[in-house]
Amino acid sequence: MRVTLRTFAHLRELSVDRCELDLSDGATIDDAWDRMAATYPKLVPQRPYVRAARNGVYTGWEEPLADGDVVALLPPVSGGSGVLTDAPIDVTALERSVRRPGRGAGVTFVGTARDVADDGRTVVELEYEVYAEMAEAVLGEIADEATERFGAGVAVMHRFGVVPIGEAAVAIVTAATHRAEAYDANRYVIEAIKERLPIWKRERFTDGSEWTRPGA
Repeated sequence: MRVTLRTFAHLRELSVDRCELDLSDGATIDDAWDRMAATYPKLVPQRPYVRAARNGVYTGWEEPLADGDVVALLPPVSGGSGVLTDAPIDVTALERSVRRPGRGAGVTFVGTARDVADDGRTVVELEYEVYAEMAEAVLGEIADEATERFGAGVAVMHRFGVVPIGEAAVAIVTAATHRAEAYDANRYVIEAIKERLPIWKRERFTDGSEWTRPGA
């Protein structure tokens, strides 16, 4: 059987963006990884940090594959109703989208591109790479979970591509009857984004660039 394999962020730089693999019937995602690691040995140390997806859904390494499947090897994600955009984020429009007469409490979180990294180096540019075929579905799931758990209206937008310093990379707006639910829903969304959204951040410095871990 033949499957398509995709990689992202630093995994792509260590191997290849996309390739076709011919595998034996009954092969698993683990077998696909072994094939890639044999061809691109620099992938081997990354294995403990990689998650796999089959046809846009997170899955286990022992998941059997079928002809025509698309397998994605995903580095740890970082940190966005669940919309991706390559344009500036209109936070005011997001706030209007969840405003209702019965929702007296609103919380807005905006994560902006900053010019200083955690180690003190100057950041000259920020770029996000996204697995778009999967990301909007994940964002929608996260927003739905927050609404169900906290009874809040939720709107989320995450930017991809180059984000100029000082501009918003992610915006999360939650609105509920009381402030506790609005705060809790907002925190739930940002933490879930950092854990589950297949999007990666590259910080560019005057002396090079780095892909960062979740929460960096």
